[in-house]
Amino acid sequence: MAITTAASRLGVSALSDRKPLELRPNWTQDDVKSVIYAVYRQIFGNDYIMLSERLTATESLLCNGSITVRDFVRAVAKSELYKRKFLHDNFQTRVIELNFKHLLGRAPYDESEVIYHLDLYQNQGFEADIDDYIDSAEYEANFGENIVPYYRGFSTQVQQKTVGFPRMFQLYRGYANSDRAQAAGKLSRLAKDLAANRASAIVGPSGKAEGFAFLPAQKGDASVSSFGGSKAFGSGRLFRVEVAGIGKPGYPKVRRVNKAVIIPYEELSSHMKRVQRQGGKIASIVPV
Repeated sequence: MAITTAASRLGVSALSDRKPLELRPNWTQDDVKSVIYAVYRQIFGNDYIMLSERLTATESLLCNGSITVRDFVRAVAKSELYKRKFLHDNFQTRVIELNFKHLLGRAPYDESEVIYHLDLYQNQGFEADIDDYIDSAEYEANFGENIVPYYRGFSTQVQQKTVGFPRMFQLYRGYANSDRAQAAGKLSRLAKDLAANRASAIVGPSGKAEGFAFLPAQKGDASVSSFGGSKAFGSGRLFRVEVAGIGKPGYPKVRRVNKAVIIPYEELSSHMKRVQRQGGKIASIVPV
């Protein structure tokens, strides 16, 4: 059954009709290799893992039946590789979003869940926080000992809040996308919505949902500040702004010719403030 009739447009077609991957009794080595691959893909958010980075000793324990899939998931989530990819360089709220996505297969429902894990991390540390996800009743009910965690946030389920469905689209950016290769960078995707206790917008991955799929890059993007204005969002109105007398601090005041730029309406305010900080004056603002 399809996740939604708009599955192809929202980039979740690959997840439709997909059955959970379980390491069943009398498994073969091919079965366990498939499980190992699936765990790496899920826990590392589809980020590329080099052969030298794999947890070969822990893989061996799973291959000879000494540990369960849940034990393997726990080891991968606590590994130095996971910390390097998702803990050390990210804001803590972003880390929590990713932990929910990787370990429970869903997005945080509300700010209370984020606060709970913030406190747990601060008071007991990262590994205790990881244990809390994996030892939870929710993990047990959905994955148990031998099912690889998967994205369950797209499905309607018992005890699954409907607000989790649109929130997952803020975290999931397409089947081929990596959690470390998204336009929004290391910033939290849900912090504002969770703080305001409001539903999140469903945003498809780039190239799938027309203009609605566009997400501005963390440090700005040429498509919102180019000569042609914004095509992704905004009014599309352009203005010619003529500036006089710009001088940077620490430099002598010299006579300069006026400078004119053409900018979108949405950037007028920030541009005027920038001119004032540089000691300049707005000579004229004319619609183009």
